[in-house]
Amino acid sequence: MNTIDSLPPLREVIDTHDLRARKSLGQNFLLDLNLTAKIARQAGDLTGCDVLEIGPGPGGLTRGLLSEGARRVLAIEKDARCMPALAEIAQAYPGRLQVIEGDALDIDPLAHLTPPIRVAANLPYNVGTELLVRWLTPKDWPPYWQSLTLMFQREVAQRIVAAPGSKAYGRLALLAQWRADAQIVLNLPPEAFTPPPKVSSAVVHLTALPQPRYPADAAVLNRVVAAAFNQRRKMLRSALKGVAPDIEDRLQAAGLKPTERAEQISLEGFCALARAVAAP
Repeated sequence: MNTIDSLPPLREVIDTHDLRARKSLGQNFLLDLNLTAKIARQAGDLTGCDVLEIGPGPGGLTRGLLSEGARRVLAIEKDARCMPALAEIAQAYPGRLQVIEGDALDIDPLAHLTPPIRVAANLPYNVGTELLVRWLTPKDWPPYWQSLTLMFQREVAQRIVAAPGSKAYGRLALLAQWRADAQIVLNLPPEAFTPPPKVSSAVVHLTALPQPRYPADAAVLNRVVAAAFNQRRKMLRSALKGVAPDIEDRLQAAGLKPTERAEQISLEGFCALARAVAAP
């Protein structure tokens, strides 16, 4: 499908505005509008929602989100070359697209959004994980967003949904699964993109839970998980000795064996340990 609206196909848009993807910006463009609409649908019913999109590039996913009925889209784009193409989309969808030129890491989108809010983005590879961590660790929970529908390198996607005991299991899995339901909803081969990256990609859909899955202090949990996985080959009693002088007692209080390793411990186990570490 070359078109989902009255606008020209994306290859034509890229040629018109000379939008060659830049490696320095982590850009890989999806040009198949059928595919961008499919990704937009993974975000759920958008008709009553504002949608935050990071790194729209020439606007393929932007058009998908708007054609799928998003109430409004706020697109944050660092590459000034993309502004004329995005302005054309804004004209085609009057009053429904706002574009901010700048770095998503420096911009607070909340001033421009009205709940309910969803996030959908083909994230630039070089900032994807940092943005995800920010969205998962706000000061207050529940967050401003209902769901995140995000494109990552497949390796990163697998780390988000990983189960205990797997090679991919680590801090990202625990961070995501503590406060959200996470699943991979779409896999994409390199040839779906222009230029094709060296790795496959995947779309992850995360739905915010009303409250964390198990009680724990966020700062303590993060400290315990970071220490455990920074030395994941070591037994917990060695990896966590800097967390508390009596760490063996606290591990046992949490129902964990001091001889286990980080990758063997479930999310529930880490939350129990965080509570034991926080106890007087």
